[in-house]
Amino acid sequence: MTEAQSPPPRVTATVPLGTPPAWAVLQRRLFDALDQAWRAFAGRYCEPDGRLRYGGPAASRDGADDFYEAFFNWPVLYQLGGADDLLDACKHYWTGVTAQLTELGYVVDEFERGYDWFHMGESMLLFYGICAADPADPLFRERAHRFAELYLPGSPAGNYDPRHRVIRAPHNGAGGPRYGLNDEWASYGADLAVMRTYGLPLRDLPGITRWDDLADPGNARRMGAAMSERLGRGDTAVNLAATSLATNAWLYDHDDRHRDWALEYIAAWQERADANGGVLPDNAGPSGRVGELHGGRWYGGNYGWSWPHGIYSVGNSAVVAAVNSVLLTGGTSRLAIGRGPLDAVYARAVHAAVADTEMSISDRWHAELGEDVDRPTMLVPNRHHDTGWFDHQPPQLGLPVWLWHVGQAEEDRDRVERLRKAAGYDWRTVRAFRNKEEAGHEAPWLEYLRGENPDYPAAMLATALGQVERRMALIDADTSDPADFNIHHWQRLNPVLTEALLQLATGTPQVLYNGGLLPTRLAYHDPDRGRPGLPPDVAALVDTVGPDRTGVELVHTGLSGTRTAVVQAGAFGEHRIETALITTGGAGYPGDPRAYTAPEAATATREVPVGGPRLTVELPPGRRIRLDLRLTPYAYRPAHQPTGARP
Repeated sequence: MTEAQSPPPRVTATVPLGTPPAWAVLQRRLFDALDQAWRAFAGRYCEPDGRLRYGGPAASRDGADDFYEAFFNWPVLYQLGGADDLLDACKHYWTGVTAQLTELGYVVDEFERGYDWFHMGESMLLFYGICAADPADPLFRERAHRFAELYLPGSPAGNYDPRHRVIRAPHNGAGGPRYGLNDEWASYGADLAVMRTYGLPLRDLPGITRWDDLADPGNARRMGAAMSERLGRGDTAVNLAATSLATNAWLYDHDDRHRDWALEYIAAWQERADANGGVLPDNAGPSGRVGELHGGRWYGGNYGWSWPHGIYSVGNSAVVAAVNSVLLTGGTSRLAIGRGPLDAVYARAVHAAVADTEMSISDRWHAELGEDVDRPTMLVPNRHHDTGWFDHQPPQLGLPVWLWHVGQAEEDRDRVERLRKAAGYDWRTVRAFRNKEEAGHEAPWLEYLRGENPDYPAAMLATALGQVERRMALIDADTSDPADFNIHHWQRLNPVLTEALLQLATGTPQVLYNGGLLPTRLAYHDPDRGRPGLPPDVAALVDTVGPDRTGVELVHTGLSGTRTAVVQAGAFGEHRIETALITTGGAGYPGDPRAYTAPEAATATREVPVGGPRLTVELPPGRRIRLDLRLTPYAYRPAHQPTGARP
């Protein structure tokens, strides 16, 4: 249980700020810019009742996630210290979009009728963020429990088969198992140009050996029918992302039913991986047997190893489940579910240049690597079929970084280090790109934490400000009619960025986009305003992350008004701060007014016993303090922290 501190220890920042560090000024500027940006987005794309302006067609199953994704990181911005009214705005837009999607037929009783968890995981980020930002809200608390109940044994929805430990269909949700696939794929023809880059969904149908064979209407119908039968039934590994629903509900009141189901489901997939030589299969049939619908193959399931994304979908869901297992148990013994898929592809890496290698998602890597696409580097196979492993791409660093972040195990640190040594490019380089997940800057951040990239904080924050400016310019230039919107239109223009703030202020990588919760290394509360986040004018920079240690500097950039910040170890209060080694300032500042310069401030350190998850810091204007926090990880059961937890 989280230990109550009444009150937690209180320290005061006494070191004069002097010349404000660039990172602190840029961080506060980014908060201000984001506050303007989300309001501009809402004014352009949202109706007064919270729904998105849209007049286009609705697909049979695909698309609900894209509506929610427009706001996926807004609650995170609020938790970090965004505008006071942003939380209510998040709830307003979630409610409006949910009503809109109900009318379009996607949503039943406020939850998606039935789709795959690669996409539903994306749509749930907004909901999870609201729950974490305001767990005292009774409506969202009730929803969190009701949504999780859809997957528990004995639920009327029938999504889960407890006998065989499978979720019964790749598409599932409020309507229970939803067999089959999108109606638009009843005939899967060569005219589906957007899917051509991923190749054939099934590669063992007689007479269909290459994409152009789907130009024949008969072949297209046969492919569609086989996909519905084999990809539209049974369990698939991406369903592991559903464990976030149960974990989110468990964080409210520690109901054992939610924990037990999530751990049981993770264990079932881990057993299948163990029986498959350590490689996580992507499918299990109605009886729980791997390969039951795929001729005995451990690959070939929906959003699995063969089609369309491979490790991008399988690995993401596996790491989401791994993170959830640590939250639910406080230990790292179940991290193998996330490590296995990564090790499987890393063991089969090649060394080649991105520019010289055919791959399914090349545009992402051209943006992330820039001119380094011409340099040979580590490429790992993303996919597998009868011909073996294929579709080599650079490793997605967010996956191993999250394993390291949540468990701080030496094994996971070493895994990341091996990737660094195998890279053919400089990890310190900060590039001005933004992808869909708002991730991809893990390498230069990790180099900063290693002490090898001291300019990273200012460079990353400046890059983020540039990206906000670009999104604002795109919004300003957008004259398109809502009737012509692509359903990805809004997420392409969402101007809210949180990757830089998460890394620098909390010591945390960007959230796993396909359904991850967000256990940050540090969290903040503003007791004067009774809400989460950094107080106004206060900037934070985490410069050290270790198994039992976190170093952070807090800076009051303003000229008036003492601020109070509660520093919490873990987003869910799960870590205990044993002691804090703090910097203190000596006497003599600001000095004699006749002097041309301020006196050099003498600093010292002193150790403060804490013995709980929180420490209160008073920050007079123009003062700074560094905290070297010594931690006992997972000393308490993680729990949603009430909004405005006071010291």
